[in-house]
Amino acid sequence: MRTLVVIPAFDEEATVGRVVSAVRGLGLDAVVVDDGSSDGTSAAARRAGAQVVRMPINVGVGGALRTGFAFAVRRDYDRVVQVDADLQHDPAAVPALLAAADEHDAQLVVGSRFAGGYRASPARRLLMRMLARLVSRRVGTRLDDVTTGFRVITEPLLSRFARDYRTEYLGDTVEALLTAHAAGARIVQVPVRMGPRAGGLATPRLQAAGHLLRLLLALAVRPRPRSRPA
Repeated sequence: MRTLVVIPAFDEEATVGRVVSAVRGLGLDAVVVDDGSSDGTSAAARRAGAQVVRMPINVGVGGALRTGFAFAVRRDYDRVVQVDADLQHDPAAVPALLAAADEHDAQLVVGSRFAGGYRASPARRLLMRMLARLVSRRVGTRLDDVTTGFRVITEPLLSRFARDYRTEYLGDTVEALLTAHAAGARIVQVPVRMGPRAGGLATPRLQAAGHLLRLLLALAVRPRPRSRPA
C-alpha cells in the first residue's frame, strides 16, 4: 500500500522538522498541513523533506486533517498515518500501527496512550475513561483512548474522511470513531507511548475538561446510528 504520513501543524517550527525527519527515516512520504502558522513551520517542514500544504487561515486540527486526507486521496495514496507535529507522538511507533492495520485488515487503527502508560490529571482521566466506555459500547470494540490523534486510516474509509471529516474540537477523534463504525470499518487499538509536548500550544486543562464533559453528555443522549457498509 502507498502510505502518506499527514502532520497537522500550527506554529510548530521548533519541532516539525524533527518529526518529518523521523518519518522520512522510516522511508515514508510526509505532508505537513500548516494551519495558518505565523512562524517558520512551512519552511522547517520543507527543509526536512515534507510536502507542505499551507492554509491561508487557522481552521483547526479537524479542518487541517481533512485537507491532508483529501491531499492523500488526490495523489492515490491508499492509507495515511496521522501524527502530531509536537513530538508527543513517537514516529518509531508508526510501523506497529501499520502492522496492526495489515494483520487485522483494519481501516482504522488507534494508538492508545493509556495502554502505553500515559497519565492525565485525575478529573480528566475520569472523564476520558467514561467517554471511552461509552464509545466502546457504541462501536462494539474495547478502546482505552478515544481522543488520541495517533492513527492509521485506510481506504475506503480514507476517502470518506476526505469528504466529510468532522472539524469541531474532539469531533475529529470521537466522531471519527463513530463515523468509521457506521461505515462498517474494522477498528483496532495498539498501545503507544506519549511523549511530552515539545512545541506548539496545548488546550488549557480546564477548557479541555469542559469539552470532554460536553461531549460525554452529548453522546449519552445521542441515538445510536445504524451501521452500513463502507
